[in-house]
Amino acid sequence: MNAAVTASLIVALVGSTCLWNTTYGLQVFTAEGARRIDASREKRLVPNVALETMTGARLQIPSDLRSADQSPPDRRKIAILEFIYTSCPTICQTAGADLAHLVAQLRAKNLDQHVKILSVSFDPQNDGISDLASYGDAHGADGTIWTIARPPQRDLPKLLDAYGVVVIPNEFGGFEHNAALHVVDRKGRLTAILDTNDVKGAVRATRQALE
Repeated sequence: MNAAVTASLIVALVGSTCLWNTTYGLQVFTAEGARRIDASREKRLVPNVALETMTGARLQIPSDLRSADQSPPDRRKIAILEFIYTSCPTICQTAGADLAHLVAQLRAKNLDQHVKILSVSFDPQNDGISDLASYGDAHGADGTIWTIARPPQRDLPKLLDAYGVVVIPNEFGGFEHNAALHVVDRKGRLTAILDTNDVKGAVRATRQALE
């Protein structure tokens, strides 16, 4: 084998190894896919962030998600978060319908008492309490299992970074963003990121987090 062929094989081997490593064994080729695998593998703690809900109530997530029996911190409710802006004409509205279906499934499987679902606005300057409430009314979020909320503007970068959410203003005055369900277990760890319409996956992730 001549030197040129040997060199080519080495380059190919190094290149394929790098590709394998950076794509998690060729499982994903996108940043979104990598973000989801990281969540399931690393199970990182998420920081506490204060939210204002659609009723004007204050809520620290995830520390305030106490179970009904006021059990220790590792027995908190599981949080399922999505990130929206209420004036979104497309995907946020579809995601709202997906969450209504998820709520129904959690109730049917007697898991609703263990879960809090939050649609969190990443546009708190424009999404006032009335906007959050209107979005909740439109999709059937009554504040028991599922509520709509917003963070203080100053805490927004920390919140988006913790969950790996990317928000980019578009040319129409709205935003492009990655839409997903983010599952936080009772210990405050981000354990799964799922498609908003993956109701079966969200129910399964809830059960796993309860084990």
